[in-house]
Amino acid sequence: GLEDITSGELRIGGDRVNEKAPRDRDIAMVFQSYALYPHMTVRQNIAFPLTLAKMNKAEIAAKVDETARILDLSEFLDRKPSQLSGGQRQRVAMGRAIVRNPKAFLMDEPLSNLDAKLRVQMRGEIARLQNRLGTTTVYVTHDQTEAMTLGDRVVVLRGGEAQQIGTPEELYERPANLFVAGFIGSPAMNFFPATLTEVGLTLPFGEVTLPPEVLEVVRRHPAPANVIAGVRPEHFEDATLIDGYERIRALTFETKVDIVESLGADKYVYFATSGAGARSAQLAELAAESGAGENEFVARLSADSKAAKGQSVELALDTAKLHIFDADSGVNITVPHAR
Repeated sequence: GLEDITSGELRIGGDRVNEKAPRDRDIAMVFQSYALYPHMTVRQNIAFPLTLAKMNKAEIAAKVDETARILDLSEFLDRKPSQLSGGQRQRVAMGRAIVRNPKAFLMDEPLSNLDAKLRVQMRGEIARLQNRLGTTTVYVTHDQTEAMTLGDRVVVLRGGEAQQIGTPEELYERPANLFVAGFIGSPAMNFFPATLTEVGLTLPFGEVTLPPEVLEVVRRHPAPANVIAGVRPEHFEDATLIDGYERIRALTFETKVDIVESLGADKYVYFATSGAGARSAQLAELAAESGAGENEFVARLSADSKAAKGQSVELALDTAKLHIFDADSGVNITVPHAR
């Protein structure tokens, strides 16, 4: 971007750019602020970087027309920014970046000024645009849904340090540590205090026998003093809805329902457990941002579930989907060689 590089090496398109001034790195940037010139038309705004580069007028006109066509802005080329919607203005800002045909794009929170519906629409447009252009795009966001839906590879940062780098599927299914596990996924992963045993795990609501291959991975890690178990909401089910085979590998327990959110295809059932909750520095950081309580949990159940507020429900936990974390280091000890 714009900063000097303090350590390491930055290569764009195979070329080292450490010593190059930001303007010479051939990166086009899009920010949450559209930064359009209000007195210029859409055409003039998109053409601005090419005009600065002293490109000939015929070539500028051709490039602007092509960019406007890609972004569905052709009919707005002679309008001023004040005559456009938020989504259209953001497309103009993108057009100004695209028209340069850079080696890479840097998009920093480009959708954060838009309302929720428009964000979803623009997210799809950016994905289609990136597929069409094939240009490497670094997309910075606090919205994990944007990261998971747009990213081919995702870097989760905490305090400026990379916690994990991988595909969205890798981050979701094999989180390297508590921070990644709690940050990726909505609703977030549930975390329970746990104790390792010779054959598995003790949870607040029962004993779990772990498969031998999982135990083998756990034992390859340094023995943790304290552990935390992680369970995604979708890995619970209403015990009355599962068959005999699923019951064999499930841990079933009864709990009182606090809240039910019916979403048509699913039900989110919120419940609590007694005793102390799971505690770690990484979880405390996540809780401070989300405002979630340490003993508040959520299960995503089938719409057929009869779970009701204030009533008891028997839940089944798919023990094959458990994650176990070292409470002190945060490392996921059910993942071999977690990074």
